[in-house]
Amino acid sequence: MNAIHSFSGEEPLDVLIVGAGISGIGCGCYLTTDLPEKTWAIVEGRGEIGGTWDLFRYPGIRSDSDLFTFGYDFKPWRSDKAIAGADEIMSYLRETVEEYDLEKKIRFHHKVTGANWDSEEALWTVTLHRSDIDADVTIKCRWLFGATGYYDYDEGFRPEFKGEEDFKGQIIHPQHWPEDLDYTGKRIAVIGSGATAVTLVPAMTPTAAHVTQIQRTPTYVLPMPSEDKIGNWLKRWLPAKTAYALTRWKNVRRQRWVWLFCQKFPNAARNWIRKMNVKELPEGYPVDVHFKPPYGPWDQRLCAVPDGDFFKELSAGRASIVTGQIDRFTETGVLMESGEEIPADIIVTATGLNMKLFGGIELRVDHKRVLPPQKLVFKGMMLDGVPNFCFAVGYTNSSWTLKIGLLCQYFCRLLKEMDDRGMAVCVPERPEGEIETRPLMDFGAGYVKRAIRWMPRQGDREPWEMTFSYIADAHMVKHGPVIDPALHLSPAPTHEPKKEKATA
Repeated sequence: MNAIHSFSGEEPLDVLIVGAGISGIGCGCYLTTDLPEKTWAIVEGRGEIGGTWDLFRYPGIRSDSDLFTFGYDFKPWRSDKAIAGADEIMSYLRETVEEYDLEKKIRFHHKVTGANWDSEEALWTVTLHRSDIDADVTIKCRWLFGATGYYDYDEGFRPEFKGEEDFKGQIIHPQHWPEDLDYTGKRIAVIGSGATAVTLVPAMTPTAAHVTQIQRTPTYVLPMPSEDKIGNWLKRWLPAKTAYALTRWKNVRRQRWVWLFCQKFPNAARNWIRKMNVKELPEGYPVDVHFKPPYGPWDQRLCAVPDGDFFKELSAGRASIVTGQIDRFTETGVLMESGEEIPADIIVTATGLNMKLFGGIELRVDHKRVLPPQKLVFKGMMLDGVPNFCFAVGYTNSSWTLKIGLLCQYFCRLLKEMDDRGMAVCVPERPEGEIETRPLMDFGAGYVKRAIRWMPRQGDREPWEMTFSYIADAHMVKHGPVIDPALHLSPAPTHEPKKEKATA
């Protein structure tokens, strides 16, 4: 799936979607079904669909959300595995592209570098670099939809460790996993405590000599069945779409209940998680050393491990955890401040991501640069003062795609309502007077804290707040008014769009 298509004869597009990952593909499907008369395309800087699920190639990569809620609401998840690996997720996305005939709409090797809104034309001029021919091109569109995810695809977060130059083995970041890496019989040290680390450990133990997870701070880790027994039972007795909808409804509410329980009763939630950890591990295992974070449950995202595979490897002695501060790398491993040395032939720095909203695109309005930290978000998907621009950011307290689907549905409703009113330009307008602002994401993860000062802000009331309840958001999107008082609508310019002079 790497054909290159031309934009010839299609300008201006009604919508240009940036990114062919799970968000961009979803937006394309909604446009296809809800607004079939619209012209649109997806531009993707890489040579394949899938975004995260094609980029990351480390062992065991999987979703830590169940696919009944992580999948699209319009396409049932048919696998018996509720927690699925990247290969199954990629198959699901390829099927979606084929079923909705999206391939002809995707332009690969087109990386957006900048976009300028021209108020006289009421159009975006988007600049792209085509890596296949090493040339810059432009395309005009009425709406720009950023489906670029939330992190930097080029570089992960990689702190420097003292003594790295002394280490004689390989140092690898999961975002840049070598395809030919052979770790058979090797001692592996995985630095990190998040979802990537707890995925890597059980995935590498079958062939590695031993895998040691080194963490500065523990994370809440929950065992979770890899199969949804109720969902699979429903599939045997009901039509696929009905079974999928019911399982999705059940899991949405379960996610919400767990999150609310952790928020309202953090001590009870902490004890509940601890009991599950104790149950999964051998008697006497130091749970309070390695699985007792200094923060409350859901102050950061919980790590889910399917069928307790992570705990099984610890129990079997094929993997171990060391909690504490790293002093330095040595020739043969990692030296802790405690004096303990962890021998390693390969060190994996599962140290996280670098956030990058809008894929690093430099936005301008009438050639004036848009500074995200000075902007407020409208309904979590638009920026005040920026016309005809939407971006997709999912939930942090449940499946990412749940919110993406709602944003896409609202986006289609907005476009249809504007057409019905004869309007072409939509700008969220910041409320007059004082409005208290807060960080865009009230989330304790390191990658959020490192980037928060470069991100837009949210307000203290609707529609300027980031919302985190799928049930409430779904009601708003499907039944609430489309045009909010904060949106300023205007018709297209009455004059003919200006024509650019031809250049030699």
